[in-house]
Amino acid sequence: MTDRPEDHIFDLAVIGGGVNGCGIARDAVGRGLSVTLCEQGDLAEATSSASTKLFHGGLRYLEYYEFRLVREALIEREVLLKAMPHIAWPLRFVLPHHAGLRPAWLLRLGLFIYDHLGGRKILPPTKTLDLARDPAGKPLRSEFRKGFEYSDCWVQDSELVVLNARDAADRGAEIATRTRCEEAERRDGLWHLTLRDVESGELRTRRAHGLVNAGGPWVEEVIRDRVHVPSRDHIRLVRGSHVVVPRLFDHDRAYIFQNTDNRIVFAIPYERDFTLIGTTDREHEGRPSEAECTEEEAEYLCGAVSGYLEKPVSTDDIVWTYSGVRPLYDDGAKSATAATRDYVLKTEDADGKAPLLNIFGGKITTYRRLSEAALEKLRPWFSHLGDGWTAGAPLPGGDFPHDGVAQLIASLTGDFPWLDRETADRLVRAYGTQAREVLDDAEGWADLGEDFGAGLTEREVRWLMRHRWARRADDVLWRRSKLGLRLSREQADRLDAFMVEARGCQSGAAAE
Repeated sequence: MTDRPEDHIFDLAVIGGGVNGCGIARDAVGRGLSVTLCEQGDLAEATSSASTKLFHGGLRYLEYYEFRLVREALIEREVLLKAMPHIAWPLRFVLPHHAGLRPAWLLRLGLFIYDHLGGRKILPPTKTLDLARDPAGKPLRSEFRKGFEYSDCWVQDSELVVLNARDAADRGAEIATRTRCEEAERRDGLWHLTLRDVESGELRTRRAHGLVNAGGPWVEEVIRDRVHVPSRDHIRLVRGSHVVVPRLFDHDRAYIFQNTDNRIVFAIPYERDFTLIGTTDREHEGRPSEAECTEEEAEYLCGAVSGYLEKPVSTDDIVWTYSGVRPLYDDGAKSATAATRDYVLKTEDADGKAPLLNIFGGKITTYRRLSEAALEKLRPWFSHLGDGWTAGAPLPGGDFPHDGVAQLIASLTGDFPWLDRETADRLVRAYGTQAREVLDDAEGWADLGEDFGAGLTEREVRWLMRHRWARRADDVLWRRSKLGLRLSREQADRLDAFMVEARGCQSGAAAE
């Protein structure tokens, strides 16, 4: 946390460092508001790093007549592609036709709507596939002879959150990770927040004219136990689990498989050597932080894809699982699958002062639009609030053409000829134009310091600690990257020890 004086009054305080909280903080500070944000763990530590990693309209949401949500998400795909071409890119999806499920005419109709509802410009349209001839049919069972191919987009979800926080901080916002809001109360027309550093136990206070509760799956807990404001709004916690297995197919397209329970499951190329399979929709009971992929869910996901693939997938093949809890607005739907994925924003104040905005629901694809809507909700209390600006503004490292990744990689390897293509690709996909900043003036591998494995070096780790709020090995290996799939337990432990030691040296130097 920065050393702002205790008597400083912010315009806006934000609780929650997921995609919604960081998106709102970025938008708000860019509109002229002073902002402080607190997050009890690492940025994107919960729901925002546990998605299926897609910018997508939500093809199946059409069946629930969520046309506004789908249209908004489809429009956003291309807005976001242009803003973050290093961490988001187009992905083609293959939908095999299953004779016993949705009829072909219904699929064609849904995909036609999907193609045209959002004014698609960059992404290619849907086409019909002969799976007996197309390479996408090779991994499938022989009975699947017809399919459809359509466009959506991939995104590095946790890096998206960190980049929003970084841009917010660069514009003047205060971002405090590992800082829990113990209590927030209205007093003298302001919000008074008591914040605790979860590692040191140190208490600090912050004051703000307005408060945003972007607690995600903890949103009700914040309302009930932190701000103590009555509310009739509720969320339903829905667990989405994923499994990762060794690469199941050689091409670069993803699959979307229909299942007899009316759900769909994705099988997506992942981190070059793996396939990501997900997701489930199960009601979650207990703490959000306790969410994990159950044995039943793992078997369900493996069984779902095995029903389509020539070579079955077993739970013995799984190399990693993850699970997150989606805080869906409780609209009374009978099942978790049918519950709305739309967001709901609710405000209330005390005699026209100290507004509280509670954020219910939302999804990765529409986080920017949610942020805009949140600021417009707060406009009556902030007469100096500027206009929306994020639609055309790249995130840090994303200031290059949406189709310019290959050129950026070639330029990087040209300037650093000792850098292997695989590492250059990873650095550009993580940092975009800031990859040069990470490498700085290095003239060879020796200049990058200790090698922790898989091309992760001391210089990169120190850069992540200075500029991306990384403090422990898990922050680097599972949220700033997915190198946790490649490093051994011993390598991860060594990295963690290094980071703890580096932080101790930084603290000592600051004290001196």
